[in-house]
Amino acid sequence: MNKFMKMAIEEAKKGIDLGHGGPFGSVIVKDGKVVSKGHNHVVENNDPTCHGEIDAIRKACKKLKTFDLSGCEIYTTGYPCPMCFCAILWANIDKIYYGCNTADTEIIGFRDKAFEESIPQKKIDICNELDREACLKLYNDYKEIKDKTMY
Repeated sequence: MNKFMKMAIEEAKKGIDLGHGGPFGSVIVKDGKVVSKGHNHVVENNDPTCHGEIDAIRKACKKLKTFDLSGCEIYTTGYPCPMCFCAILWANIDKIYYGCNTADTEIIGFRDKAFEESIPQKKIDICNELDREACLKLYNDYKEIKDKTMY
């Protein structure tokens, strides 16, 4: 067994044992060294965004004092849900290693597949552009700031 995936599994077990949430643990590694570990805290925090990958990303960014995790890899017990997958992309993590796939996750009662399939239709059904001109002014104001980090 891969040592980093073993750590992700142990992290997930820790979260389950503490009643924090589902069986999702993650480990972020850079240059062969563990940067952070995270597990699901959805139940503990009443926070639907506190998945194992998100927890590990937040901790890695804090530890490395950057929002850019280029050069890092993530080991996670389940294939990342759409939210976590996008967070991994935003963080510039180079590689994802996952244990269980989306079908495995569905068998234990999670809705990842349904979310993946419904995103295109949900964009049509629930998204409505509103006050674009006022928001464009805000964007333009931001664009004019000289000392900023753009991503």
